[in-house]
Amino acid sequence: MSKTKERIATEFSKNRRNFLKFSMAAAAASVWPIVPGISWSAEGGILKVRDYSDIKSLDPAFFYSVPEENINACLYNKLIAFKPGRKWEWELQAAKSIQQIDQTHIKFELKDGIMHSNGFGELTAEDVKYSFERIVDPALKSPNKDDWGPLEKVEVTGKYTGTIIFKTPFQPVWWTALPFTPGNIISMKAVEKAGGKYTTEPPSVNGPYMLKEWKPKQRTILSKNPVWQGPKPHFDEIHIFPIDDEKTAEIAFEAGDIDFTRVSIPSLKKYEETPPKNGKTEKYPSLYWVWMGMNQDNEMLKDIRIRKAVQLSMDRKSIVEAAYFGFAEVANGNIPPGLLGHREKSSLPDKPDYAKAKKLLSEAGYPTGIDLTLDILNKSTYNTIAQVIQATLAPAGIRVQINIHDSGAFWVLGNEKDSDRWKSLQLILNRYTSVPDPSYYMRWHISSQVGIWNWERFTNEEFDRLEKAAMGETDQAKRAAMYVRMQDLLEESGCVTFITNEVTPVAYRDTLKPGLRPDGVSLLSNFSKT
Repeated sequence: MSKTKERIATEFSKNRRNFLKFSMAAAAASVWPIVPGISWSAEGGILKVRDYSDIKSLDPAFFYSVPEENINACLYNKLIAFKPGRKWEWELQAAKSIQQIDQTHIKFELKDGIMHSNGFGELTAEDVKYSFERIVDPALKSPNKDDWGPLEKVEVTGKYTGTIIFKTPFQPVWWTALPFTPGNIISMKAVEKAGGKYTTEPPSVNGPYMLKEWKPKQRTILSKNPVWQGPKPHFDEIHIFPIDDEKTAEIAFEAGDIDFTRVSIPSLKKYEETPPKNGKTEKYPSLYWVWMGMNQDNEMLKDIRIRKAVQLSMDRKSIVEAAYFGFAEVANGNIPPGLLGHREKSSLPDKPDYAKAKKLLSEAGYPTGIDLTLDILNKSTYNTIAQVIQATLAPAGIRVQINIHDSGAFWVLGNEKDSDRWKSLQLILNRYTSVPDPSYYMRWHISSQVGIWNWERFTNEEFDRLEKAAMGETDQAKRAAMYVRMQDLLEESGCVTFITNEVTPVAYRDTLKPGLRPDGVSLLSNFSKT
């Protein structure tokens, strides 16, 4: 997986790529990390949670995954932070006030008295400047640089005041940087003393928790930060166990070894009908989107009539019901419900139109049908989706061969730098996650991503123009309309068939009140006891 990250270090923000890969990677063999002498129930002020991977870095400039983001949020302050709940909102954290004064300037004033640990003094506007400018500094080569878009600088106007200045308008900043890990504020003095970089041993923190212990592939322990002056943390310690396989995590939860975990879709129905002892389950809308792409540069799919025939033959409702057990909905676009730019209706029929599909195939020179391949990642959900696609395309005369790949093989399929394998790609089942801003959902398919992440090789001048313009559009209604139109263009091209935005099921102890984002992702410092 690291090879893939190194391979694609271009225009696309690497952290988003890793969200995708970590989430899709199949667990070949998970081992539950038994630690002798450790009690794994939530007693004595200890919260014990599962996350799907171990940490690689606790430097906000080099975070790679959601689990790292979850821990970072406990260690550092941001100007603003996500509020737990069912609606996407943020609240002031380190900022006493923050205001966008024009299209390219955001003024802020810090709360006083926020302290860095290890004797590095008070958090000031100089730390904000250092933290944000450090990430966009080309010399640092931060994979999260793109999250700050066209950031020019942070102008310090006082000990606690400053202005964030952009070269051009950049609306996504309120959702891609400020409340996420790239918005974390670190101690300039501490990091410079550490040589300008660090990995898993922060030289100083300023959040409610600090790193007490990290045992690779076993656990991470956070403890209360003694210099923290904000709202009192609800737990003395938080123990995070990296368990990649959801089934393994479920066994641990049922045994009482952990207090919170995401669970698999197949287990959700079981848990709803028969909840685990002292356990509750909830489901949250997801920021993921699942789609089937078609490589329009492949010889068999160059004709849009063939791509349209495939689209018209797909029974998306049956696909979602079979793969997600009725808990997810058919997607009308890639932007999920609840986000700016969500598309309310698809142009595709609710049921397959085999007659029209056959007519299009015949017009394209395939009166007796066509043979195509579908490449997928080896994971049970995607195996199910692929099988239903195969079955529902068959009545139209579209015969599909399913090619199943492990993670290492799958993630190089459409990349031009690796090989010419992209030329033989035809149908591709893919999945992606994002932030609660529509911009990242579109960046996947811009022309500059052809041969990188744009495996459909979709190119459209109007799409590229709209994607760029929407970044700076301050009128939210106009911005939303731009993203709806971009989804229209994707679907109209025949290159993309939207399948679902999924769902996020979680399980937790009935003694807990979990602090979760609207997509079910943990905000660990917001967890409390009932």
